Amino acid sequence: MARQIDLHAHSTASDGTLAPAALMRRAHAAGVDVMALTDHDTLSGLDEAALEARRLDMEFVPGVEVSVTWRAATIHVVGLNIDPRCELLIGGLARLQAFRDWRAEEIGRRLAAAGIDGAFEGARARSNGRLISRTHFARFLVDNGRAPDVRAVFRKFLVNGKPGFVAGQWAGLEDAVGWIRAAGGQAVIAHPARYAMTRTRLKQLLGEFVAVGGEGIEVVSGSHSRDDYLTMAHLARTSGLLASAGSDYHGPEHPWVELGRLPPLPDGCKPIWKDWSITN
Repeated sequence: MARQIDLHAHSTASDGTLAPAALMRRAHAAGVDVMALTDHDTLSGLDEAALEARRLDMEFVPGVEVSVTWRAATIHVVGLNIDPRCELLIGGLARLQAFRDWRAEEIGRRLAAAGIDGAFEGARARSNGRLISRTHFARFLVDNGRAPDVRAVFRKFLVNGKPGFVAGQWAGLEDAVGWIRAAGGQAVIAHPARYAMTRTRLKQLLGEFVAVGGEGIEVVSGSHSRDDYLTMAHLARTSGLLASAGSDYHGPEHPWVELGRLPPLPDGCKPIWKDWSITN
């Protein structure tokens, strides 16, 4: 029987709603055999998650999801099997955290100018106090009746042209991949079907990604449809990339993305874990 492998998930170390240990317990209960923690631009949850995974006798993959600006677009690159003690990675993420701190305050200022007071304080109260994301602002706005759900908040307040939008100033693609490789990890393009790109532009991204040392692409994702699986599997094969699979789980408040439910990779894919000491 194939093992259930999930290589993309978030905890309260970034914008998830379960603590790292609680995330591992939920994954174990859902039948996940190999679980990664890939919080946004931080490594702070990895020690707690690793300890709990070890207690549960579950294989743990230390990871991170790095925010990247590529040709004015924001994309995400997951790093898998990273060494969280790598100074180059730690330093790079610290620079992203500094921008996140400024951005959170600026979003609060812009929402206040639009007549929504207390947004920064509300977002901070819904975070761990160290990393404040747009999702935390969205949860504040939902709780205060500004929109019915988080997705509606993004459409109404937090995307380009809306009152709370602040453009990202993230890592360069080569830098992000370089940090991950320096930490001994493998770099993977996260949820590629989510990006508003033509097929030609996506192929350009993948070409540049491979050129700077990127190794994988998320073929199976909680953000992807079944048709997306097949499309991304084809792109993986034609671009020479290994295929990854991850739920992008953020918490039980999002029942349409649950742990332990990922389908197998499409035929013909080479899994990112093909040389790891696990079986698939």
